[in-house]
Amino acid sequence: MERTNSRTRLTTARSTLAVLVLCAAGGLLSGCGSNDDTPTTTSPTTPTTPPPVTSECVASPLGDRALYLRGGFNSWGVIEDHKFTYSCNHYELVTEISGSNDFKVADESWSSDADFGGAKPSSGVAADLALGGGNINYNFSGQQRFVLDFTKSKTSPTLTITDCPAAPLGATALYIRGGMNSWTATGEYQLKYSCDAYYANVAVTGTNEFKIADAGWTAATTFGKPTAATTGLVTAETAYTLAADSDTGGAGNLSFAFTGEHTVKVAFNGAGVGSLTIGPKTFVDHGAAAVTDPIALSVNFDSRDTSYKAPFGAVTSGTAVKLGFTAKPGVTSANLVIEKRAMEGNYDKLSYTEVTRVPLTKATEGDLERWAGSYTYPEIGVFGYYFEVTVGDKVFLYGNNKNPVYWTAEKGSNGIGLIVNKPGEAKSIRRYRQTVYKPDFAVPDWAQDAIYYYIFPERFRNGDKSNDPTPKNDKYLNTAIEFHSNWLDKPYLPGSGDGSDATYNNDFFGGDIAGIIEKLDYIASLGANTLYINPVFAAGSNHKYDTADYKTIDPHFGTNADFVKLTSEAAKRGLRVILDTSLNHSGSDSIYFDKFSRYPTLGAFEGGSINSSSPYASWYSFSTADPAKPYDGWGGSLDMPNLNKNSPSFRDYAYGASDSVAKLWMDRGIAGWRMDVAPWVPDDFWREWRVAVKGKDANALTVAETWFDASKFFLGDEFDTTMNYIFRDAILAYANGGNAKDVYENIELMRENYPQQVFFALMNLVSSHDVARALDQFGYTSSTQSAASIAAAKQKLRLATFVQMAYPGSPSIYYGDEVGVTGGADPYNRATYPWADVGGTPDTALLADFKSLTKMRQDNAVLRRGSFGAPLLIDSNVIVHGRTLGSTFAVVATNNSTSSKEVTVPLPAGVTATRFRNALDGSTVSVAAGSLKLTIPATYGVVLVSQ
Repeated sequence: MERTNSRTRLTTARSTLAVLVLCAAGGLLSGCGSNDDTPTTTSPTTPTTPPPVTSECVASPLGDRALYLRGGFNSWGVIEDHKFTYSCNHYELVTEISGSNDFKVADESWSSDADFGGAKPSSGVAADLALGGGNINYNFSGQQRFVLDFTKSKTSPTLTITDCPAAPLGATALYIRGGMNSWTATGEYQLKYSCDAYYANVAVTGTNEFKIADAGWTAATTFGKPTAATTGLVTAETAYTLAADSDTGGAGNLSFAFTGEHTVKVAFNGAGVGSLTIGPKTFVDHGAAAVTDPIALSVNFDSRDTSYKAPFGAVTSGTAVKLGFTAKPGVTSANLVIEKRAMEGNYDKLSYTEVTRVPLTKATEGDLERWAGSYTYPEIGVFGYYFEVTVGDKVFLYGNNKNPVYWTAEKGSNGIGLIVNKPGEAKSIRRYRQTVYKPDFAVPDWAQDAIYYYIFPERFRNGDKSNDPTPKNDKYLNTAIEFHSNWLDKPYLPGSGDGSDATYNNDFFGGDIAGIIEKLDYIASLGANTLYINPVFAAGSNHKYDTADYKTIDPHFGTNADFVKLTSEAAKRGLRVILDTSLNHSGSDSIYFDKFSRYPTLGAFEGGSINSSSPYASWYSFSTADPAKPYDGWGGSLDMPNLNKNSPSFRDYAYGASDSVAKLWMDRGIAGWRMDVAPWVPDDFWREWRVAVKGKDANALTVAETWFDASKFFLGDEFDTTMNYIFRDAILAYANGGNAKDVYENIELMRENYPQQVFFALMNLVSSHDVARALDQFGYTSSTQSAASIAAAKQKLRLATFVQMAYPGSPSIYYGDEVGVTGGADPYNRATYPWADVGGTPDTALLADFKSLTKMRQDNAVLRRGSFGAPLLIDSNVIVHGRTLGSTFAVVATNNSTSSKEVTVPLPAGVTATRFRNALDGSTVSVAAGSLKLTIPATYGVVLVSQ
């Protein structure tokens, strides 16, 4: 992806994210309902209150149109769980997001009067937004409340983001238990935690006595009237201080004169003292009631356990998959429901169509019953499945869990799931996912041995100053460019006060192909064997995704002959070259479009007018309905007009003809393609493109740019692999001290969902040209920071790199990471490499550690090709894997704690080795009583290989 201008929506989306909870509206009881069955956070903390808004109620300024939070965490799509709710005089939303993300507030259509952006806000401070404003960047830290207030202006609302505290009672669920429900803990009276308090909507008439309690009447979490209180009668809309049963004197009954629909709110202060408020219904609850039936709660299924599902993971079409669950006696009947997922576009359309229902048969298994069945998948696709379980006359669903998947709209990481009451809407079902792929799907064998060196060519190395861009002679979008005479300058960011002009992407440093050739020996010495290079075709911008000519190298990078020399010289050093391009959009300043009449060809929009006689006319879609927007551009930018991927002429040019773009550059020496914004290109296009590429060279690698669960691309008819942003965010979260058990679920999801040949070839990155560099995410954001904080950030990078080199998949080193280059969102993530001969100060110690880690991977084939299953051991800090290749067994252990850890790991059955060698320092460890005792360094790892 690439930055288009200050209003870009689809670029520089950064690390992320997680579960998304739809907020309900404010007033007296501002809050939101969860799709989860019970709260899951565990650390008590002082509640916050919503930001104040004016008291006068007014109609919504946008009428019935809904507003959404749209950003990197949801692929900039419209997600129901990210919809704001309007109440009285403001919009409100609570959602759980982690990491630094770009986002905007907009309606479904990005309407001109409902597309709000602005500067980076501060927590708890109202920030002014503006129509058409730029991306908003914010470093999220979990659950947040968003309040959008139009009181001052309909075109410049204020946005306030405040952090939500964790649920004070952790995972404990609270219920209203009283005369209205025979004092039982039932789902319809469960209170849901949302940001600042627990909420429940009830429909009760008459005066009732009750208490607030958990399901077991635990004294510490049973609340009512304090002994010293004169009455337990609660006054409407007035906070009533509660006592716990564990307090001296216990807690008495409460009472309230209910008059129909009400919202009940229970909040806790910093001292843990609760208060109860009951008022008019203002809480919109989108969550499902908790299951309390003991038989239903006994249902158990684990998609990663072959006693419940076999075979494991993705399967080929025609494979029979056996599935079943266990439960206590009492289940009346059960069905396995198989559905097929819609596969359109960006894969954020959560739509399934039922394929079949398989009645399950019952067998006794000790004190339990096993309900089992089988289904043979006849065709490729991404399928969903869940169990429909009937107990008596009540129907429950056992489906996927509520774990977030980075960048992916659909919750659930597979594994152990959850039983829920059957929801009223199919879209609320959390399905397990099953990938079914072609039996002949093959990924080039060399990919699992690849170590990428990833280059943004304009910023890597200036090897030929004679081809440097100049402000006098060169233009971008018909305006003069900017050139940095100092290679070590920071990239320009318009509007930041750095002295640059107002145009994005028009500042240049002079990096080129000659510079890459000059440093091939350096790249090879680093341990890389594959170059991934961002676009090098002729284009006006510094990022080159606005292609001007797909068949010609940009003159400021060199010539076509220079590129052929690059692939030739790289091959001499054992380096393959993967090239990048976008077939989704071109540049407006191109031979195909020619908006500025700069080329001898007749463009489709020659000189700013639609030209139907152009040979490229069918490549674009035009409309005369809006003179200001005669065509669609990528991310809304008219600088990069979207290509008509259904044009037969364009398809022939892109991959069909013998001299097509795809084949021409393969003839010029590349080993494969990385394709930009793959989800926005039709799937049938990619299927034909794959046939053309593989027909030219079956060993060519095809890499998609995707950010989410990319299973739909791995069915054997589109791509071999993808840029693995799920891996990136999971490993960055882990290296930053995140709970290993939580973040690792994303790795397990890919191990289960992706075909094994894909999983072992994933492009595992931690930095890229579209996201903040890893060091920035680890806290190294300024050279003026303390040496200790910078050192801590670099150690986290070492840990992240260790994981890259010790796990399946193809590690990717983004140029400069290896010598300590840092930088936040675009353009700072595209800084120059600090070569010493131009005055830079590369971190040579860090470079030496990178080389040690790549050598560890190269020297031990078990780390590249060895088996990879569930962890042998995992806790909040430590992850330990066993990997087998032939007779070699390796133990891979990592530790994200700032202190070293000692663990004892029993070796799996069949491992007979008695001594293991440390793959980094050569020391040895002996097996004792069938176990290995490991000392794992702080914020690092260890690999032990059998001898």
